[in-house]
Amino acid sequence: MSASLLRRGLELLEAPGRGKAPPGLRGGQDGPRAAGAARRRKRVPEPGRNKATVKGRVVKSAIEEYHKKKAVDHLRANLQYMLKGRFVANKAITEQVLAQNRGRKSKDQPPKKAAKKKPESTVFTEEDFRKFEREYFGRP
Repeated sequence: MSASLLRRGLELLEAPGRGKAPPGLRGGQDGPRAAGAARRRKRVPEPGRNKATVKGRVVKSAIEEYHKKKAVDHLRANLQYMLKGRFVANKAITEQVLAQNRGRKSKDQPPKKAAKKKPESTVFTEEDFRKFEREYFGRP
């Protein structure tokens, strides 16, 4: 974590009423870096002022950002939309669109429809078989 984030976190956790110490109670620092440290101490941000903001920009809540970017399930709304309209396209138009989207390769061609076979039936009746049997085999 960076020092600025730690500082901001400590400011949030700081008890109310305990702000900056009065100037008289602060201990002075001596040394070559004393001026720089004093300048840094002066620039400690007030709780009301947020240094993370840039002109016209506000700090965004991480929770709000998460909810914005969370995936939304549109399945129910889409199903209702699809089931609401009962418009069915014309069969000829549907076939035309499918034919335009088909490629020339054999794998893109639809399977050939086999002609429906009629159930096999004989032209001869049972009586004809009996008659033939009598004539051919000589049985009564």
